[in-house]
Amino acid sequence: METEENVEIAQKGSIRDEFLEAAEVKDLTDSLSAIYKDQIAVELAIEKFTRIVDEYQEQPHLMDPYMEEMLVRILNIARRRDHDPALSHLAFKFMYLLTKARGLKTVVRLLPHEVVDLEPVLNYIYQQDATDYETWETRYMLFLWMSIICMIPFDMARLDSNAQTATGEVREPTMLRILNIGKRYLSVCDKSRDAAAWMVAKFLTRQDVKNEQLPDFMDWSIKTMTEVDLETMPGMTALSGVMMAMAQLFKHGKREDLVEYAPILLTTMIDLNLFEVKNTQIRKFAIKLTQRLGLTFLKSRVAAWRYKRGSRSLAENLKANGMGDTVPKVKEEDLDEDYDVPEQVEDVIEKLLVGLRDTDTVVRWSAAKGVGRITNRLPQELADQVVESVLELFSSVERDEAWHGGCLALAELGRRGLLVPERLPEVVPVVLKALLYDEKRGACSVGSHVRDAACYVCWSFARAYDPEVIKGHVNNIATSLVIATIFDREVNCRKAASAAFQENVGRQGTFPHGIDIVTTADYFAVSSKVNTYLNISLYIAQFEEYTQAMIDHLTTIKIAHWDFVIRELTSQALHKLTVKDPEYMKSQVVTRLIPLCTGIDLNTRHGATLAVAEIVHALSLLAQSEDRTIADYLDGECISALKKITSTMEIGKMFKGMTGEVLKPAACELIQKLSLSKLPCPEQDTVDHWQSVLDDSIIETLRTVTDIHDKAVLALRALCNQYYQLENGQPIPAKQDEILNRYMTAAKSGQEFTRMGATMALGVLPKFFILGKVDQVIETLLGAATKTATSEKFAEARRDAFTAMSSICTTVGISRSESKEGISPSQLKEIFTALFEGMKDYTMDSRGDVGAWVREACMVSFTEIMQLVLQLDQSLLDQGSYIFLIQNLVQQAAEKIDRTRGVAGGILLKLLHQESPVVPYIPHREELIKIFPKSDIELLNWSAPSDCFPKITQLLTLPQYQYHVLLGLTVSVGGLTESLVKHSGTSLLSFLRNHNSPDELQTVTDIVLKIFRDFQKIDRVSLPMMKMADLLLSSGSFDNLLTSKESSFPTSLLKTLKAEINKSADAQKLLISIDLFCSLIQFEGNIRRKCLSQLFLFLCHRYPKIRKTAANKLYEALLVYDDIFPEENSETVQELLTETNWQDSISAVRPIRNQLCDLVGIPKPIVKTKQSKAEEGDDQT
Repeated sequence: METEENVEIAQKGSIRDEFLEAAEVKDLTDSLSAIYKDQIAVELAIEKFTRIVDEYQEQPHLMDPYMEEMLVRILNIARRRDHDPALSHLAFKFMYLLTKARGLKTVVRLLPHEVVDLEPVLNYIYQQDATDYETWETRYMLFLWMSIICMIPFDMARLDSNAQTATGEVREPTMLRILNIGKRYLSVCDKSRDAAAWMVAKFLTRQDVKNEQLPDFMDWSIKTMTEVDLETMPGMTALSGVMMAMAQLFKHGKREDLVEYAPILLTTMIDLNLFEVKNTQIRKFAIKLTQRLGLTFLKSRVAAWRYKRGSRSLAENLKANGMGDTVPKVKEEDLDEDYDVPEQVEDVIEKLLVGLRDTDTVVRWSAAKGVGRITNRLPQELADQVVESVLELFSSVERDEAWHGGCLALAELGRRGLLVPERLPEVVPVVLKALLYDEKRGACSVGSHVRDAACYVCWSFARAYDPEVIKGHVNNIATSLVIATIFDREVNCRKAASAAFQENVGRQGTFPHGIDIVTTADYFAVSSKVNTYLNISLYIAQFEEYTQAMIDHLTTIKIAHWDFVIRELTSQALHKLTVKDPEYMKSQVVTRLIPLCTGIDLNTRHGATLAVAEIVHALSLLAQSEDRTIADYLDGECISALKKITSTMEIGKMFKGMTGEVLKPAACELIQKLSLSKLPCPEQDTVDHWQSVLDDSIIETLRTVTDIHDKAVLALRALCNQYYQLENGQPIPAKQDEILNRYMTAAKSGQEFTRMGATMALGVLPKFFILGKVDQVIETLLGAATKTATSEKFAEARRDAFTAMSSICTTVGISRSESKEGISPSQLKEIFTALFEGMKDYTMDSRGDVGAWVREACMVSFTEIMQLVLQLDQSLLDQGSYIFLIQNLVQQAAEKIDRTRGVAGGILLKLLHQESPVVPYIPHREELIKIFPKSDIELLNWSAPSDCFPKITQLLTLPQYQYHVLLGLTVSVGGLTESLVKHSGTSLLSFLRNHNSPDELQTVTDIVLKIFRDFQKIDRVSLPMMKMADLLLSSGSFDNLLTSKESSFPTSLLKTLKAEINKSADAQKLLISIDLFCSLIQFEGNIRRKCLSQLFLFLCHRYPKIRKTAANKLYEALLVYDDIFPEENSETVQELLTETNWQDSISAVRPIRNQLCDLVGIPKPIVKTKQSKAEEGDDQT
């Protein structure tokens, strides 16, 4: 769990008080002139500057006091004409990063905009290459700069002169030059198009430019829109740029200047059918431009009929004497709504309503904002029709896109006060329905975006209406938001609902227990789905206004949810909520759910079965706390119906096929909970049927996606405890023999899944049920845990058998004598012998090292049984057993599987620091405690190679652990995972560098050779051993052995290596051996000659890959060890190795190989006598 400190840090996020990096930014910008030619330094500077400004994305205003200074400093570098263009581009890139963080509207106002800036900036834009994708930031910033410069209050004609160009032509007027360059960049595909559209729109709003150029620009725009080819990317790009510029123009321009162009532009867009093209961006700009045209058709006014709550500022509202005082006075002309609405507005609204159904969110969002803006200028009657049309989107025949667009539109209308209070009885039910929208599609569902938008609507209601107005809907809204906050599947919806609830609590103040709920179910607390279902829901359920609504939602909606996890969480939540309203649960909920357990829908059947099981169990616990029984809570009819659920499922064949995979675990859980609830069941038929369901789930079910064994065996234990025990505490003899014989026979099955279920079942049986039969059960489990020829691949079955043995030892206890009342010493010895063998299980199949499951189970079981022995009599285990366990734990803690290391390391530290009772006979206990202090129990992450291997390698100094540590390290150092190989290899090399005395190195080499020989021809160890040996030799760890004539390590290693690859056809093994042979070349004399002989044999191997690799590695060795060949032949040897095609036929490369032998002075390999072998390329020396 998170600590309070961590939660506080998470809630603070990146909150800052001021811009702390001002000096650092100054140094960065001042250094641009010095570093712009160094690509690496430039990349580092950009990365550093990006990191700085990104930190202020949420609080960009903190940069405002320094923004102008930073811009001026960067702009002074960028505008210098005598600077290298690369430096200017770099400066503009920095300016763009500032603009991205602070926003273009703020940055543009701070840019210099004097008359003298116009001509240089315009010329600089013309000098840019529009196709240079690396300098788009420069063009973007230049257009933004021009957008403020071009607004200087001087007539553009006064800035022109009759100066001629170099060719003698009169220079084009500045006005045309600005427009022409803007038009050109409206068709580019980078972000400079956005800035060009902004600049063109702002420029055309000038009085002089509007008078001279606006008609021509509109004609050019319409012509471009009609002539572009929408099937090509350039055509779509050009159309997007023109529409973007037009949208900006109609946003910033005056209505009286643009209204004459609006009808033809709207007609053009409709004729071109731009609202249905496939390109999302074009559809978005079409909607955006359409709403701007609609606003142009309508006079700029605020609807006098709209609902006005008052100021949005809480501070201003609090200052006012009353809400009425904050309502602004309405002008007389605003009260007059008798004005004509142009007929084109109907087309605009129609297109916006269609846009609310668009498949892309950005289009729907733009349409929703357009609906809100236009409705704000309509008379009340027409506005009411718009609201009606929006409400029509919430129909069962509409898709999720329409529901989402409708919610966005309602939110925009609501926050503008355009949903009058009279409409709330129609709007609120629709919004509450949207809060639950979830439509199943295939294996998943859609609707999270609808629910998120519905939360936005609720949020807007909080800001739009007075508490008195919305008072009648408070309970419904509050309940729905609470349910969404704690029970929604998606975290973004839970957080949105929490935020909406908090907004309503703060602004309405009428939500029941709002402050208490907001404090508990805040934005961060609802991040965890498990926490909301099992903890927060229980807290909120104490408020009776929400209790039954929460229960009803879970039992009507969530039990039928498509997600398996949600249905399970629902049942667990109902278990906890039962105590809050047990009367409602037993009288209404249980009776409503029981028929659903055998209904039509599979998800509902599964969810209802789990829910009934949990509720009945919760009621039984409540009854026990009052010294009553479940029969006192449920009537006879209900109890009878509960007992018939599984039989009805059986009759309806609901346990067959895919349905059974889902229902069987739920049925097992139902049986378990009913048994734990001590449901009265005098008739034996019901218990027998329950037993048959469990038997079928445990031993008859084939391997499926959903593993039902865990729930089935828990149900079996509960069933035995409740229904198979006589009053004297003894089992029913017939049932004991029947069940034990059935499961002991199944534990010997040839099907692994059957074995798994049977061994798990034997392990969970209660003590009274297996006393007197312990020896037979243990014998059966020992047989299931033994690896045989037929069961070699049954790793999971062996894992479960070892776990079951540990469970039985814990259940019946350990006896000092050979009695049948517990595990006898002889049985204990057999169990430990089996565990010793299990720790050596390295079974492999298509899933990888499945033997790891067995080893982990053995380590855990060994530890659990050993604890029982220590508490009774530690002499029941000999000293060797304690030592063997610790040594194997150390070995497993050094191996390659993270999970296995975590299990082994955790057990090792627990045993090492155990105080009562102390684990005896731990070798080198004091040294181990120094290496692994007690704090490592909590701090050391065994699953992280970088944490554990530096400590594990320290055990190489302890004699009794050296072999096991090095064996584990061999598999890790020679493994495949990059991080594992890196950290394990680095740790081993670091240890050898610090312990490089001859005696210490001799010890390590002796152990390496022993491991290599012990695991000869066992690829699991021999292959990584060759990799590790190559690493040790190539790293120089054994350099001291080069000068030692007494060391036999090189000779022994070479002999063992040749024995390993003898008669091997494994290409992987041979390729690995080549590296090791090349590393052994560093040892002079006979060893080098034998290695070269073997490598020359590889040059004519029957596998082309082997030949090519051998040649390449031999060439690399020649470069490293220049004394391998005679100096006069070295150049010839290198040429032959590199220029020969070693993947050619053997007959073609053999003469070259023989020539190399002559040059080096190595006897030529002799071709084998059998012709077939000779054709394969097998030579011998």
